Amino acid sequence: MKQFFFATTAKGVEEALAAELVRLGVPEVTAESGGVRFAGGMEAAYRANLWLRTASRVLMTLAEFPCESPEELYRGVRAVSWERFLTPALTLAVDCNLRDSALTHSGFVALKTKDAIVDALRDHYGSRPSVDTKDPDLRVNVRLFKNRCTLSLDLSGEPLDRRGYRLDRHEAPLKENLAAALVELSGWDGSIPLVDPMCGTGTIAIEAALKALRIPPGLNRRFGFQRWQGFDRALWDRIVAEARAGMLERLPAPVQGTDLSHSAVGMAAQNAKRAGVLEHLVLGRLPMAELTVPPGPGVLIINPPYGKRLGEQEALRPLYKEIGDTLKQRCKGYTAYLFTGNLELAKSVGLKATRRMVLYNGPIECRLLKYEMY
Repeated sequence: MKQFFFATTAKGVEEALAAELVRLGVPEVTAESGGVRFAGGMEAAYRANLWLRTASRVLMTLAEFPCESPEELYRGVRAVSWERFLTPALTLAVDCNLRDSALTHSGFVALKTKDAIVDALRDHYGSRPSVDTKDPDLRVNVRLFKNRCTLSLDLSGEPLDRRGYRLDRHEAPLKENLAAALVELSGWDGSIPLVDPMCGTGTIAIEAALKALRIPPGLNRRFGFQRWQGFDRALWDRIVAEARAGMLERLPAPVQGTDLSHSAVGMAAQNAKRAGVLEHLVLGRLPMAELTVPPGPGVLIINPPYGKRLGEQEALRPLYKEIGDTLKQRCKGYTAYLFTGNLELAKSVGLKATRRMVLYNGPIECRLLKYEMY
């Protein structure tokens, strides 16, 4: 049966996510602000959860209706046949996103939605399910935008960036799906070397290796839909077996991650081991000025700190200058991508960007700047 789905992502990543869905062979792909709509059966939804590298969640649309009052919200939610998805033995939670609507309190909207669902189930079964906000069997997503309500079920459960390999959350780490988006937006396909000279805990290098080895990012985690009524285990097992059969034994080209910090490189190795790619990566401790890269052409992706406070900014200027000097002197034939939330500091690189892409790292507006090192 054909359903409609919505894969959410960070602002600026929508086109990269749409391209991923098209490569998966999913029909009716449309990029929108904050995500991508697509259609298909449960097979498309299962594949999307297993394979999407740049998405945050995959939602299945249940209903859409105009909503300007608590009464309209309650009626619209109550009209859904909730017994298809929930029994009193299962737990539920409700997430809410609001923008430009008459109803302005997300807690109230979530509560009203929950009331309508449990009332409908009490009428049907004579008893009601419990709420579990931490680890529910079914997560309901209600989105109110310009007085229009979209009611969805969250297939993913935990956000898709939680791949399960990163236990140590180092200072200001890049989320896994944003790291994957940087690799995706660089156009790197695994056939030439990829270098991250400020790799921190290794997320960019690990995501690049997973992509090049054709390892699905969701291979070692659980999903929300696996606890749903009607979960098709045979179909899921077939999709996973198919994915495993397509994985590569070795990288077509080297992926290298270096950093000045001993502890960061140690954590990168631990994370890479959990992700199953440690033996495929070249990891090491190296100052920026001593960087050596495999012969070009290649891609270099760098995510330096961008200092929130004024004093920090000034202290980081020499680092950005050093990045520019290293790119000029040591990275001939490479295309370099600098991801930063500080355009003022980016000027200190001293190179002219051939392309600028606007992305968001959480609430911070950032740029992915492209430099051609001829």
